[in-house]
Amino acid sequence: MPRMLDVSDEVRAEIGDEEADRLLAGETAPGSYDCTSCRTPGDSAQERTSTVLFIGDETAVLAFAHAGCLPSQVVQVTEEQLQGAVKSITGDTVAPEPAELAPEQAVLGVTSGLVLIGGELHPALVVEPTGAIARPGSTGGGDEFLPLLIEQGFMPLTELSAVPPVLHGWSVLLAVGRLHAVLQPGPAGGQPVAWWQAHQPLQVTEGWRAAANKHQQVLMFAAPAGSIGRQPREDLMRDALDKAAANGKLVASTLPLAGT
Repeated sequence: MPRMLDVSDEVRAEIGDEEADRLLAGETAPGSYDCTSCRTPGDSAQERTSTVLFIGDETAVLAFAHAGCLPSQVVQVTEEQLQGAVKSITGDTVAPEPAELAPEQAVLGVTSGLVLIGGELHPALVVEPTGAIARPGSTGGGDEFLPLLIEQGFMPLTELSAVPPVLHGWSVLLAVGRLHAVLQPGPAGGQPVAWWQAHQPLQVTEGWRAAANKHQQVLMFAAPAGSIGRQPREDLMRDALDKAAANGKLVASTLPLAGT
């Protein structure tokens, strides 16, 4: 039975015309599926469905999403991310996930939560290193975490009264309903590279994922070590963000949602 599939030109270029035609004819496409974005059931025989191709270093995985959740596209990920995306992984939603920040090799904590701004809930990530971040090549002992981010385009905040500006070129990778990475522009305009990457995909709440799908963007806040702390609840996290902003120790940007 023919499927109501959207196969973008870039996906067709990767899988070939023959495979694309088989998908559209229903020979290789599943009837029912779990949307790779919102994780709710879909039916490619009854509703428009997007083909989403995840490409790693050595392998590729074809996934399906409601057309209203995601357009058909190719998503470049690392092999580790791709392997993690196809596994069933459980985790603590609000526990910070440590990762390495190149080139300083400082350990970051990344916490997901919903932040109320202008009467509306927005999905947010709060990034806080465990120690001072030195400028690459520097031998000094100062903390350059916020200045480095400001140079990348992040905006200093004194209060959380409005959604921060969009930082184009950066994005948040949510794959198979889990948080995988924060991506930054690649060198010389190449493919985006991971600025932060989860050791294993970080599970987020249904509310966070729904807000991310609604807005198609995520707010990212960053503060120096010791400014936010590990807050067990979103209201406490918000209080810590407000205090960091008032003390001039908070930067933020709005990052587009990449992939799923």
